[in-house]
Amino acid sequence: MRALATAPTPPPGRRILRRSAGPLACAALLLPLLGAAPAQSAPAPATPGAAGPAQGLQHAFADAASQYHVPQSVLLAVSYLQSRWDTHAGAPSVSGGYGPMHLTDARTALAATEHLAEGSEDARGDSSRPALHPKAKVPAESALPARLRTLPRAAGLTGLSAKTLRTDAAANIRGGAALLAAAQHELGEPTSADPADWYGAIARFSGADDTATAARYADDVFDVLRTGEHRTTDAGQTVTLAALPRLTPDTGQLKRTGLRTRKADGAECPSNVSCEWIPAPYSQFGDDDYGNHDLGDRPTSQRIKYIVVHDTEGAWDGVLNLVQDPTYVSWNYTIRSTDGLIAQHVKAKDVAWHAGNWDINARSVGIEHEGFLVSPDAWYTEAMYRSSARLVSYLARTYGIPLDRQHILGHDNVPGPTTSTIPGMHTDPGPYWDWRHYFELLGHPFKRTGLRNAAAVTVMPDYAANRPVYTGCTTKGEPCAAHGSSEVRLYSDHDVNAPLIKDAGLGTTPTTDVNDLSSRISTGQQYAVADHWGDWTAIWYLGQKAWFQNPAKQPVALPATTLTITPKDGATSVPVYGRAYPEKEAYPAGVPVQSVVPLPYTIPAGQKYVVGDEMPGQYDYSATFSTDSHRVVTGKDMYYEIQYGHRVAFVRAADVRLVK
Repeated sequence: MRALATAPTPPPGRRILRRSAGPLACAALLLPLLGAAPAQSAPAPATPGAAGPAQGLQHAFADAASQYHVPQSVLLAVSYLQSRWDTHAGAPSVSGGYGPMHLTDARTALAATEHLAEGSEDARGDSSRPALHPKAKVPAESALPARLRTLPRAAGLTGLSAKTLRTDAAANIRGGAALLAAAQHELGEPTSADPADWYGAIARFSGADDTATAARYADDVFDVLRTGEHRTTDAGQTVTLAALPRLTPDTGQLKRTGLRTRKADGAECPSNVSCEWIPAPYSQFGDDDYGNHDLGDRPTSQRIKYIVVHDTEGAWDGVLNLVQDPTYVSWNYTIRSTDGLIAQHVKAKDVAWHAGNWDINARSVGIEHEGFLVSPDAWYTEAMYRSSARLVSYLARTYGIPLDRQHILGHDNVPGPTTSTIPGMHTDPGPYWDWRHYFELLGHPFKRTGLRNAAAVTVMPDYAANRPVYTGCTTKGEPCAAHGSSEVRLYSDHDVNAPLIKDAGLGTTPTTDVNDLSSRISTGQQYAVADHWGDWTAIWYLGQKAWFQNPAKQPVALPATTLTITPKDGATSVPVYGRAYPEKEAYPAGVPVQSVVPLPYTIPAGQKYVVGDEMPGQYDYSATFSTDSHRVVTGKDMYYEIQYGHRVAFVRAADVRLVK
């Protein structure tokens, strides 16, 4: 969703709060991470530009392991799943976790904004019934669970100050080692040098309160131990964990952790994740008022074509309170940051209200990820990335959804259904979501698919090195902290001093604000090439020629081979739509005809745009609580989904022709 810097008055496009949804336990969205990585450490060469002495971080792991009698490989593997060994310059994660060990101090880190409870967007995205907006409240500090207060506990165990544990990487690693050693002691296990003897302590370290989630976390850690890992961190330090391919943990320790056993409840999830069913209510609370989703029979009535990635801008318990409020919106899944736990709320057969565009809602599954877009380094945990990738892979296999950026959309890629809705559409998960890493975890990494002078490109900057300047993360107009990004800025000419590309639908002067999508393209998106000039490449974007720096030695976009569309011969331009609705002749009696009104955009003759999919015009009529009148109307008109700007859009197939 659109995220805000702390400001007293919500800007245009934000929800006005009306209904009461009860208190939001913001803290609960923050949980311990998990992940999968390698084993025994090995010396690493010095890295030019590294922060601190060569091998400083590698030595910090060795020192902490020795001091607290924790196998160094275990410490490294847990840290990899928490943070991939990054320090994030002392900034907290989305769940209030700090440093390489992701020690949580949510009291210090919690943000005040809850994007699911603010703004003006109608998440349902259909005018057949009014939008619903509840009133949200932030919970008391005392509501914070233990998993969000591991840093204060580490301070007590080590004697180090909380500030030192938040800001000093070596101290943070010592804090993590102390917590692991304490967990091992509490289980009555010896401080063994064998990593196989630490399964129970690792499960406890996750912060999960049930055996399934804790076991998934521990299994990921041992996956990392078996496979090994080697990378250069965000501080420029090289860290290595050698593989232990034959390592077999003592999983029997899980029975002694005292964690609860979650009952099987029918949630639609793959077997390799921890998942629970927390249903969104389908309730009637007035003659014509109901919420917070619509019953359906997908994919029988309508194919599921998209998965929409959101971030919550709020905390776990608070978000769960919202999705269980019948007077509000819904989404299909929520993923917890600290340990990757998945909660399902709406069955895939039904239509959740999450994207702000009814046509997209009717064809998609929405997944919320615990996170805050405007915190430039409120980093997403490896545990959440991995859990999300497993869920998306499962959904893609189940419903035949292609694993590409034309079908795995961010909420920021969803088009406004009508002209008036464009300014209020959301911008999450934002420029700091690592799409390149995410698709690697999905097993579908982005790669070059065309020759040097191909007519299209795939956007693919180096996430860590790509650091465009953004503003407005904390104060309007003020620069955000430097940070890696998945997005590339667009100019009206091959000059960084040229004006930024303008979005006619917004009608405002483009800016570098973190929520301004006017002139940004994102990793994995594909565009038709319009021109070249030295180290600059131009693409067709929002009906204009848009330029970005693309030096041959460090390209941010690679040649691609793909299908494109262009206006049919003789047309000076063709309209662009925010939804693919049927022609009026397709509607039967009793189903109101939906107008097919173009957005304030066109495709001029000679321009080309990459095709994501072809589909018939469809409208899911679900405007009543009773399902008797529900019906999916399918027309004869065909549409192409295209990558038009930062968001996708639709064109009528009859208006264009395909070009390879």
